[in-house]
Amino acid sequence: MEITKQCVVALTWTLKDTLGEELDVLDEPVEFLVGGDDLLPKIEEALQGRKASDRLELHLEPEEAFGDFDDQLLFLEPRDRFPPEIEEGMTFEGHALPEGTNPAAPRDALYTVSEMYPEHVVLDGNHPLAGIALRLSLRVAAVREATEEEIGRGTAGTGFFRIQPAVPGNGTVH
Repeated sequence: MEITKQCVVALTWTLKDTLGEELDVLDEPVEFLVGGDDLLPKIEEALQGRKASDRLELHLEPEEAFGDFDDQLLFLEPRDRFPPEIEEGMTFEGHALPEGTNPAAPRDALYTVSEMYPEHVVLDGNHPLAGIALRLSLRVAAVREATEEEIGRGTAGTGFFRIQPAVPGNGTVH
């Protein structure tokens, strides 16, 4: 079966920056809905017409991936507004930021604690891969028709590098 809109692809990949540093490896196939919200548009475009066992090498500029780094999404917040167990790398959904944080911080963003100081923390609303050009080696492990439920939800259940609120130490980016 060839990949078309509204099908599910199982992919493995190696993701590197342009200097060759490995950012993420997915050894076991994970399913993504083509034509939904799971994959970046440039990846979907490159997958069209491919089939199981095909391999692709993609180069994604920041604007084709997670956008340019936006320093307007950095916020210096009082340390005492956050729980005592806060650590660098922890994430907070914008709508769940502690009361008293900067009202200019968009509430639909996901914030990562990027730096900590005795009296302040720095919240970063950029995607961790924002501003980075990426090299992606993909392998199509399988292709199948999407179910009506998957099409209705717009996802096969896994988004490409969606960063979810996580517990400290969970560095998963897929």
